Amino acid sequence: MDGDIAVGVKRSSDELNMYGSSPNSLTANGSDSKKQRLDESPPSRVLHIRKLPNEVSETEVIALGLPFGKVTNILMLKGKNQAFLELGTEEAAITMVNYYTAVTPQVRNTPVFIQYSNHKALKTDSALNQRAQAVLQAVSAVQDGSSPSSDTGVLDLAPPPSPVLRIIIDNMFYPVTLDVLQQIFSKFGTVLKIITFTKNNQFQALLQFSDPVNAQQAKLSLDGQNIYNSCCTLRIDFSKLVSLNVKYNNDKSRDYTRPDLPAGDGDMSSKDHSSLLGAISPLSAAAAAAAAAGRVALSGSVVSGVLLASNLNDEMVTPQSLFNLFGVYGDVQRVKILYNKKDSALIQLSDGNQAQLAMSHLNGQKVFGKVMRVTLSKHQTVALPREGLDDQLLTKDFSGSPLHRFKKPGSKNFQNIFPPSPTLHLCNIPASVTEEDLRLLFSNGGGTVKAFKFFQDRKMALIQMSSVEEAIQGLIELHNYDMGRNHHLKVSFSKSTI
Repeated sequence: MDGDIAVGVKRSSDELNMYGSSPNSLTANGSDSKKQRLDESPPSRVLHIRKLPNEVSETEVIALGLPFGKVTNILMLKGKNQAFLELGTEEAAITMVNYYTAVTPQVRNTPVFIQYSNHKALKTDSALNQRAQAVLQAVSAVQDGSSPSSDTGVLDLAPPPSPVLRIIIDNMFYPVTLDVLQQIFSKFGTVLKIITFTKNNQFQALLQFSDPVNAQQAKLSLDGQNIYNSCCTLRIDFSKLVSLNVKYNNDKSRDYTRPDLPAGDGDMSSKDHSSLLGAISPLSAAAAAAAAAGRVALSGSVVSGVLLASNLNDEMVTPQSLFNLFGVYGDVQRVKILYNKKDSALIQLSDGNQAQLAMSHLNGQKVFGKVMRVTLSKHQTVALPREGLDDQLLTKDFSGSPLHRFKKPGSKNFQNIFPPSPTLHLCNIPASVTEEDLRLLFSNGGGTVKAFKFFQDRKMALIQMSSVEEAIQGLIELHNYDMGRNHHLKVSFSKSTI
């Protein structure tokens, strides 16, 4: 995509005539001899969209621009699978281009390419573009909060009935948290309240915006989109409710206007929960970065399952320790510590979704005293050393490991993926093992155990270390630890505090 989006395309003569502009008004993009790179082409509030699928509607093209501000004009070139979209301000256009550089824009599950046009404004012939203008009029009316004129006959955009959306997640292969929903939907306006619940074995949410117009825009843009690549599809309708009543701020419900609400029984407070995920401001560079890191992948293109971890403590890190840590977020197939740069390693997971999940949770975490950097690798696989070549045990194949957490579809492990935290969840504890045994085990590596709690059946427990770094070290060293009598300790991060 990068190569494609970076090069300006040659405008054909019929494209230019539709603008009503003279050829002299063109800059380098219009000349046959020059190909201009995107970073050289000046920002414009007119964007050129290419590679649109056949039969695409004006509404779908307008929906690409809606989250970023007012769309003021559109020109469809259906025969060429192209369109021009004019936004209200240059700033909105820049935000849109920056965002879609990090997240592949998609229309009908097809990647499209967006770049600045050489034109500062669209001059459209209304006879050629009547339908598009009618759609735009209807959408603009919704954006302005007034009702569209009834004779458009193009799009049913009656005034939105409610600021509350009902969201159903189909094909939920990865868990979707309340915070992920807030992050996605706050792109369209202020999210006031969210309630999540399971009904008919389906994860659902009610989400209230401050303004019904924002709810309409979110529904237009997001209905049918995937949160993660090829899964977690959003199905969005207006709720019959016009306001939500939230009693608790926890990981199931949240009222963003009432930070004083209690957390309810057994749930962590919203403060703890949001601090784990890190604050992300809507549509800023941070949101784009988070989107790129797979927090909000909105049907991004297929991503490699190989990660590059760098700035590792090369005296402490082994393929096994990276397998244990990255295995919390996906099934690690192979690990290769680089022969000539032993503070870096390639980690291959089962697929791009798992790689994105691991990257978003582990990048920037402190491991054995050093802040680890995790990025997507250009490699598609990790090669094993050729037979007979000694690579000093730097490469290890884990493809047949019995320790993979996500092999079984629908496994409970999918519901228990949490960011690194000071509290660890332990399971598979033999009946003979005491609290003292476990405290000693986890403090042996130099860590400090702050708190401990057995679950009722004593096969599971929570153990709280004094820092996230100590918990990471405990997980690396003690996941799959042999407790005797064929009991291997299972260690994962917990969302709870003791």
